[in-house]
Amino acid sequence: MSIQAWTYLIVGASFLLYIGIAIWSRVRTTSGFYVAGRGVPALANGMATGADWMSAASFISMAGLISFMGYTGAIYLMGWTGGYVLLALLLAPYLRNYGKFTVPEFVGDRYYSQTARVVAVLCAIFISFTYVAGQMRGVGIVFSRFLEVDINTGVFFGVGLVFVYATIGGMRGITYTQVAQYSVLICAYLIPAVAISVKMTGNPIPQLGFGSTVIEGENAGMYLLEAIDRIHRDLGFPEYTAAYVNGKKSMVDVFAITMALMAGTAGLPHVLIRFYTVKSARAARWSAMWALVFIGLLYTTAPAVAVFARVNMIQSLHGQSYADAPEWFTNWEKTGLIAFEDRDGDGVIRYSGDAAKSELVVDPDIMVLANPEIARLPAWVVALVAAGGLAAALSTAAGLLLVISASISHDLFKSIFTPRISEGQELTLARVAAGFAVVVAGYFGINPPGFVAQVVAFAFGLAASSFFPILVLGVFSKRATKEGAIAGMLTGIGFTASYIIYFRFIAQDAGPSDWLFGISPEGIGMVGMLINFAVTLGVSRFTPPPPEHVQQLIEEIRIPGGA
Repeated sequence: MSIQAWTYLIVGASFLLYIGIAIWSRVRTTSGFYVAGRGVPALANGMATGADWMSAASFISMAGLISFMGYTGAIYLMGWTGGYVLLALLLAPYLRNYGKFTVPEFVGDRYYSQTARVVAVLCAIFISFTYVAGQMRGVGIVFSRFLEVDINTGVFFGVGLVFVYATIGGMRGITYTQVAQYSVLICAYLIPAVAISVKMTGNPIPQLGFGSTVIEGENAGMYLLEAIDRIHRDLGFPEYTAAYVNGKKSMVDVFAITMALMAGTAGLPHVLIRFYTVKSARAARWSAMWALVFIGLLYTTAPAVAVFARVNMIQSLHGQSYADAPEWFTNWEKTGLIAFEDRDGDGVIRYSGDAAKSELVVDPDIMVLANPEIARLPAWVVALVAAGGLAAALSTAAGLLLVISASISHDLFKSIFTPRISEGQELTLARVAAGFAVVVAGYFGINPPGFVAQVVAFAFGLAASSFFPILVLGVFSKRATKEGAIAGMLTGIGFTASYIIYFRFIAQDAGPSDWLFGISPEGIGMVGMLINFAVTLGVSRFTPPPPEHVQQLIEEIRIPGGA
C-alpha cells in the first residue's frame, strides 16, 4: 500500500479509538469533567501526563530544533524534563492536598481575593491559547503532508476531533484518551528511531547508536558525532557538538532559556491540573515520577533522532541535481516547509552555513516527520509517525482546551458572575466554553505566530513569569499577600509578553546585541519570573499579612497525607 493509504488506515483507526474512549468515559458531573472524579491511578495519570506534556513541540519540533542547533538544543531537554523535578518537589503534592478543581481557584483562595482569581484566569487563558497555537500548527503540518489536504482543512479535522472527545468525556475522557495517545506516539517515535539506528550504526538502541560508529557510506568507521562535525565544517556551519561559539547561543541565553522552560513546566496550568485527578498527595508524587519515566523514553531518544535526520538529509540532498532529487524531497516541497532556491542557475542543490550561498530552505518542523522517508523505511512506518504526531498535538490541545473551559465556566461564571447556577448548568457552560476555545484554537492553527517549538517556548516563558512564583510562594510563604500576588503576576507576565511581542513582531530584525543582557525572547521568562518574585515579596512586605484562616490553609496543605 502507499504511504497515503497506510496513513488513512492507521490515523483513522487511532481516531476511532479516541472517540470510542470518549464515549465510554462520558461524564455527567462537574467533578468528572474537571478532575476525572479524582480516581485516576498514578500509573495511568503518569502516562496521560506524558501525553499531555509531549506535545507537537516535543514530538515534531524538538528533535528538529536540536538537529539545527546541535549541542545548544539541549536547553529543551534540560528545561522540559528538569521542570518535572521542580513540579514533584515544590507543587504537585501540595496542590493535590488543597483538593479543589483549578489553579486559579487555588490562587483565589490562597490570596483571599477574587481579583487575584480573575488575574490568574486571564493568565491561564493567555498562556493556554499561546500554547495551543503550536499544537494546531502541528496538526496542520501532518495533515497537509500525509493526507494531502491543505493545512487549513487539516486544522478543521483536528479541532473537530478534539471537540468531540473533550466535550463528551471532559477530564475523564481526556485522561484515558491520552493514555491511548501516549501508546501511539511513543511507538511512532521509537520504531523508526530503532530502525534508523540499526541501519546507520548497527546498534538497535538509539541512545547508544548516537555515540557509535557509522557502518556504511563515506563516513564508515567514524563516530557518528565526529562525522556530523566534519560535515558541518565542510559546509561552513558551526560544529554540531560545539557550544557557545559564533553562530550559536551564548551561555547566558542558554541558561536563561533552560530556567524559563523549567519554571514554565512547573507553572503550566494544563500540567498542574493533572495532579488534581489522583486520589492523594502520595499518588501525585508517583504520577510525577511515572510521567518522568514515560517522558524520558522520548527525550533521551530525541538527540539521536536529531543527528540521524540531519546526516541523512544533508547526504541525500547536498550536491544532488534538483531534477534527480529524492522522492521524499518532492513530497515535502509541496507543503512549503522545504524549498530549493537555485541562486546560481546550475540546478544543483547546495546547502551551506553561509545564508547568502545556501540554496536549501528547511523548516525544523519537518525533520522528525520526514525522517522515515529520508531513511527509506517502509510506508507503514511513515504512516505510524504521522499518527504519532497527531496524537502528540491533539493530546496536549485537549488538555489546554479543558483548562480554558474550566477557567471560563468554573473560575469566572460559577465563582464570580453566576454563583447560583446548578451543577448541570455549569457542566453545559463548560462544554460551551470548550467549543468556543476550539474555534479560537482553530484560528491559531490557520494563522500561527511561528514554528511549533518557538511558540511553545513563549508559552513556557509566560507561565514561568506568572504562575510559578505565585504558586511557590503560595505554598511556602505565609507572608505573601493578595496585593503582592496581583502585582507580581501582572508585572511578570506583562514584562515577558511585552518583550516577546516587541522582538518577535515589531523589531523583528533585532539580534543578540539588542536583547536585554543578551537574553532572547524564548528565555526572557526567567527575568519575568525574578521580577514576579521581587514584586510579590516587596509589595507583601508593605501590606497587611494574610488573614488567620489563610495561614491555616497553608499549614494544612503542607501536612503529609495520613499524618
